[in-house]
Amino acid sequence: MKFELHAKDPGTKARAGTLQLDHGPVETPIFMPVGTVGTVKGVHQRELVQDINPDIILGNTYHLYLRPQTDILEKAGGLHKFMNWDSNILTDSGGYQVYSLSANRKIKEEGVKFKSHIDGSYHVFTPENVMEIQRKIGADIIMAFDECTPYPCDYQYAKRSMHMTHRWLDRCMAHLEKTPLSYDYNQTFFPIVQGSTYKDLRRQSAEYIASVGAHGNAIGGLSVGEPAEEMYAMTEVVTEILPEDKPRYLMGVGTPINILENIALGIDMFDCVMPTRNGRNGMLFTAHGTINIKNKKWEDDFSPIDEMGITWVDTAYSKAYVRHLFSVNEMLGRQIATIHNLGFYLWLVREARKHILAGDFATWKNMMVKQMDKRL
Repeated sequence: MKFELHAKDPGTKARAGTLQLDHGPVETPIFMPVGTVGTVKGVHQRELVQDINPDIILGNTYHLYLRPQTDILEKAGGLHKFMNWDSNILTDSGGYQVYSLSANRKIKEEGVKFKSHIDGSYHVFTPENVMEIQRKIGADIIMAFDECTPYPCDYQYAKRSMHMTHRWLDRCMAHLEKTPLSYDYNQTFFPIVQGSTYKDLRRQSAEYIASVGAHGNAIGGLSVGEPAEEMYAMTEVVTEILPEDKPRYLMGVGTPINILENIALGIDMFDCVMPTRNGRNGMLFTAHGTINIKNKKWEDDFSPIDEMGITWVDTAYSKAYVRHLFSVNEMLGRQIATIHNLGFYLWLVREARKHILAGDFATWKNMMVKQMDKRL
């Protein structure tokens, strides 16, 4: 992987760059649609390419390991071929799913024993086998195995967890060196900064992660219930330490406003289920605020979903029609909302990039944050 910075915004820490990966370039800042189980939920790959065209999407190691299982993916030639996706993929390591399975897992130094949410069977993730699983899945960017701490989190627990994440990182890197590539393209490895919402722990973790010299770095353990101000404070601490010449990925974030504020703090990469999940529940994101399309106020509103026309669905369908689809529980309503939201998220980061390159990102960002912070 190569990462080239093209511009820095003079009024913030925002950056515009390009990651060169074997499945094509990724222009940053970038939002990665979440394709947990080998699909961006509710969106056909053709629509994903033609209407949204992300440079990279995300898959989930935990879910893909359980279904369809690693051996099936390996027989298919990797996740790219299995799902007919020619662009880039990033897989997270399962650390967040371990966090979310708090009632059904046991964390030890060796790794994590957990119970499948599907059939109750027991499995073990270690730094070593998670690297092997991600080799076989075949993502372009693979993540270190870490523990994602909850919020709020006791200081001593956060400290112990952070140090264990660092030890797990060392084991991940040692095992990767002994584990050959499964396919005919390279994989890039990102370690993950932890430390909960404690500035001293975040500094320690960022310094440790920076010291290993990976091609890119991630920040985990945020967007888990903490106030947005704490998220921004932790991000600022970490981006002051992580190397400028490497891409920075803030995991699991977030709202459109969260994304713009974190771009301003020097983050390059984002992922979140919000545009797809909220879309399926009738929440549409726009440049002028959010719309609950299920509200009665849209019943006879025949204006387009979004007059900006970012994707074809925005001007093809009226608010009244999409509200009708939701009211009769028609799947098409959820599909239209999902395509719109993903299109909006990708439009937002691409507009951010344009304004960083133009040198007026700070002014544009402040205007957009004010506009988007409304319920329509």
